[in-house]
Amino acid sequence: MTPEDAAARLYDRVMSLHERGRADSVQIFAPMAMQAYEMLGKLNLDQRYDLGRIAAVAGDSATARAQADTILAQHPNHLLGLILAGNAARMRHDAAAEKSFHDKLVAAAPAERAKQLTEYTTHENDITIALDSKRP
Repeated sequence: MTPEDAAARLYDRVMSLHERGRADSVQIFAPMAMQAYEMLGKLNLDQRYDLGRIAAVAGDSATARAQADTILAQHPNHLLGLILAGNAARMRHDAAAEKSFHDKLVAAAPAERAKQLTEYTTHENDITIALDSKRP
């Protein structure tokens, strides 16, 4: 198994535990998963989103925000970056920023989805949920 595969498997495990409400297990596996991603070196945008999502479900808003900022610096309309930035804003209780990122997400979605980026396909469910959710 490659380091990328190991990181992806840990991501899947953390997300599965989170979806099942196993917060205690998330706290155990999230640091391992985050370290696995950090050991990869230069991360692509999909890997940065994964790292940010792990951080978010583990309650680490600073890392989630940093990953979102890095994604958006490289690609200002990247749907996963906008989703992650909105989640980080929610974690900071910044309703204005959360709404701003959601509005940008909705505006960017048609053109971005047309690009059919691999990470958009991989995280289609996250994108759909974010677009369907109501924000403050």
